[in-house]
Amino acid sequence: MKQYNMAKIQKRLRKELDEDRYRHTLGVMYTSAALAMCHGEDLQKAQIAGLLHDCAKCIPNEKKIRMCQKYEIPVSDIELQAPYLLHSKLGAYLAEKKYGVEEREILSAITWHTTGKPQMTLLEKIVFMADYIEPMRWKAANLEEIRRMAFQDLDQAVYLTLRDTLHYLENGSGQVDSMTHEAYQYYHEQCKDRQPEG
Repeated sequence: MKQYNMAKIQKRLRKELDEDRYRHTLGVMYTSAALAMCHGEDLQKAQIAGLLHDCAKCIPNEKKIRMCQKYEIPVSDIELQAPYLLHSKLGAYLAEKKYGVEEREILSAITWHTTGKPQMTLLEKIVFMADYIEPMRWKAANLEEIRRMAFQDLDQAVYLTLRDTLHYLENGSGQVDSMTHEAYQYYHEQCKDRQPEG
């Protein structure tokens, strides 16, 4: 695997993100590393994916759409209605072209960190979870339980996160990407025998 200069990437990234987003990003990087140590994933892959997961987050929404059109990144109807969702796939593109990330699995973890998807790889699950549970997060329901579960049973933690995310979004707090529904159905099926519905 290619060796990355983390300090150089951080320095460059700091210019692209506002202060709160940068602090969140560092939290996701460190939490990804902790989850990687716990679950046996490559440490550098987890750190790079965590560090770059939101590299396109602070690009204005209209510009996100224009950039996706320019770089021939598909945009769904739901993403046109909620362009903030585009930061994941646009971020994966920028991670490759701007920050030199070569590994497909890292780019995929960046792509799916917001919506999730069925049958996520270990790295995809780690970044998905790290984004949700990093120490700067405090608003989400059942956060303490989900944080604990992420270090015990990653699939169960993914399921609980998707469940709570859908509940939040479906109560009028945002657009729901169809992939989030598909991911929820998949992990609900995987985890239905593990513990009673909470």
